Amino acid sequence: MELQNRRKTPVVQIGSVSLGSAYPVVIQSMTDTPTANIEATLTQTKELIEAGSELVRWTVNDDQAAKAVAQIVQRLKDQGFNTPIIGDFHFNGHTILRKHPDCAKALAKYRINPGNVGKGDRHDENFASIVKIAIEHDKAVRIGVNWGSLDQELLTNLMDENANQKEPKDFKEVTYDAMIQSALRSAELAQKLGCKKEKIVLSVKMSILQDMVTVYSRLAGLSDYALHLGLTEAGGDIQGIASSAAALAILLQQGIGDTIRVSLTPQPQVKRSREVEICKNILQSLGLRYFKPSVTSCPGCGRTSSTYFQDLAQDISTHIGRKMPGWKQEYPGVEKLKIAVMGCVVNGPGESRHADIGISLPGTSENPIAPVYVDGKEFLTLKGEHIKEEFIQILENYINRKYGSS
Repeated sequence: MELQNRRKTPVVQIGSVSLGSAYPVVIQSMTDTPTANIEATLTQTKELIEAGSELVRWTVNDDQAAKAVAQIVQRLKDQGFNTPIIGDFHFNGHTILRKHPDCAKALAKYRINPGNVGKGDRHDENFASIVKIAIEHDKAVRIGVNWGSLDQELLTNLMDENANQKEPKDFKEVTYDAMIQSALRSAELAQKLGCKKEKIVLSVKMSILQDMVTVYSRLAGLSDYALHLGLTEAGGDIQGIASSAAALAILLQQGIGDTIRVSLTPQPQVKRSREVEICKNILQSLGLRYFKPSVTSCPGCGRTSSTYFQDLAQDISTHIGRKMPGWKQEYPGVEKLKIAVMGCVVNGPGESRHADIGISLPGTSENPIAPVYVDGKEFLTLKGEHIKEEFIQILENYINRKYGSS
């Protein structure tokens, strides 16, 4: 499904990264460090990149942040990190970019929020200033509309027009229209200024799942610009993960979306890179991209009084995480491997046969033996105290045989 059923969009080049319907969906993330804090931003950016983020966005909100940008980008390159960096501008982007040309050159893309670039005549003037700088430096732009900072003048005008209709729409529908019009009008203005469609990405982020899906679906039907997807202010922990996964999955399944971000409320002791890991799991669950072998494991029930299958599933996942950097280089294609670790005889053999390699552990009152299945056929039966070690060895041999260069 990786390149099938995708909504057709132009190729947008952001530094070394290509996005659009001809390419896999790209993962984006954003630091939450003050960009002026060079060491903290450098450290967190590397963490995000190492986790798999292919685009990283920084807040550029003042002179100190702008001055730090080029220095951090250069230090990243010196350490072998060439991931494109995006500048996030609000309110004063036109001033900052003009005042700090080194910052403008170092960034790969500028994020512009049309809801806060200015009011009245200043709105188009400030927006145009940022776009012209992007054109001058051959940079891409994301026109990022957010309902929390929606262009109030546009919304008011649409509300007034709606009030004069014979059958007025409700407030939510007018808000949808304002979100879409803000994005499309801004993109049209950018193109009139000389910005190519191949340099433009749009987003229309909202924090309520059904609203977000509705607006993106409508925007996708009205244009062919590349789209960045995200459920904004999704919350933290389980709520944020579930809401983001559901929202992104609905749109991605329809072929909508060229780059994604999961936005979670930070939690103590939880790395920022968790957002990236969730993006990877969403894409892999949908079959759009593959990052590491998948492990199908038993949820447990009254037949599984032993926790051995739980421990084994965790051990296998840990083993994959530890070995994956090397496997990636040595065994191309291993990321599509399917492994099953099941806990009893009910679904164990069937799930194991459906996987490339699987093990069906005994449940309550069953014989203490664990059949292993390879490529849909029973391979051998393990028993005793070293089932884990023996299964991992079988797994390693299988990977070497199936994906090794020989």
